[in-house]
Amino acid sequence: MNTDTNDEIPVTILSGSLGAGKTTLLNHLLSNAGDRTLAVLVNDMGEVNVDAELVAEGSELELDDGVAELSNGCICCELQDDLETAVVRLARDRSFDHLVVESSGISEPAPVARLFTTESRVAALYDVDTLVTVLDTPAFLEAFAGEERPERTGSEDDRPLSDLLVEQLEVSNLVLLNKADRCRETELAEAEELVRALQPDAETIRTEFAAVDPDRLLGADLFDAARVNDLPGWKRALASADGDHGHGDRDGDDGRHDETDGDHRGHHHPDEVYGVSSFVYRSRRPFHPERFADFLRDLPRSIVRSKGTAWLATNEMRVSIAQAGPSVRATAQGPWIASLPEVERDMYRSNRPNLEWHDEHGDRRTELVFIGTDYDESTLRAALEDALVTDEERETDLDGPFPTEQGDETVIREP
Repeated sequence: MNTDTNDEIPVTILSGSLGAGKTTLLNHLLSNAGDRTLAVLVNDMGEVNVDAELVAEGSELELDDGVAELSNGCICCELQDDLETAVVRLARDRSFDHLVVESSGISEPAPVARLFTTESRVAALYDVDTLVTVLDTPAFLEAFAGEERPERTGSEDDRPLSDLLVEQLEVSNLVLLNKADRCRETELAEAEELVRALQPDAETIRTEFAAVDPDRLLGADLFDAARVNDLPGWKRALASADGDHGHGDRDGDDGRHDETDGDHRGHHHPDEVYGVSSFVYRSRRPFHPERFADFLRDLPRSIVRSKGTAWLATNEMRVSIAQAGPSVRATAQGPWIASLPEVERDMYRSNRPNLEWHDEHGDRRTELVFIGTDYDESTLRAALEDALVTDEERETDLDGPFPTEQGDETVIREP
């Protein structure tokens, strides 16, 4: 029992899509807490539906303070205030050994983890233990499997994988492949490899009805605050390609290769039992906005994830591209440093001595990572090359669907 207020309370942060099995997992943890006293902080206690046998005699779920007393000594708390206020109040008012946070109102687990790791009153009380994502494995495969995979059927609650789920996976320490009983062995192996491609360091556990040894989730000590931003597989692929600087195929009018164009080839191949791999595309020539938008809209289903920065003709914004399954979003991150007035540009460059700078184009460049299963890399590279502007087009004003104001976001393709 955590009775010394100077001891940090371990925290497990739980995420997953609707219907994946988070509520079943929470009830399983509460029913099998053993000697632990758990506090479970949820976004909506009505949705969680704590099992009736866990509710202590005389306790009701709808208490004024949003806390349900459970028969095993644990508590289940509704997140009525902001998260910081709620967890500080919990630590002050109640005694427990481990906190599990699950909030559907927060887009991804990383911001929740940062609350517990930054310099704040929360960080002084708690210590993040593990980031856990629960996957609806059949729905995950349906959203991300390649073209050759037979179409699955499921209930109306099965949803295609969203941007949110990809972001949850990319920062996870532990992934539960739930509903494993609805998958064949080869499908489970494929799901494990897809998870590895999105987050190479994540541990995976196959589960049915979210039944898992609580010791695998509570006290696992898998979280490393210093590495949260380095976990996604697309960042690993980008890093692995940095030393491989081949060029693409676009030539100048005289037939000689123009080294400011084309791509720096980079490949990242994890265990390829199911053909999961990645490649990096780089270019110092901007995209034609409409042709590049068409390329993104036509990405094959075999591309699981693509991420990076695009240089678009007649657009001075660094445009971030984020594709997850059927969804493609573009966000204007801010102006290229090369587009700023000279004084401001020099100031930024002096503060970033490692910034890669081209004599003609400055920091303007395209750098995209593609992760997928059994895709045709040469076809995709050729399509990317075809989407670059020609010399003649660079002299014209080109429109497209991409954002031109910092902070704006455009949906290029919807599920």
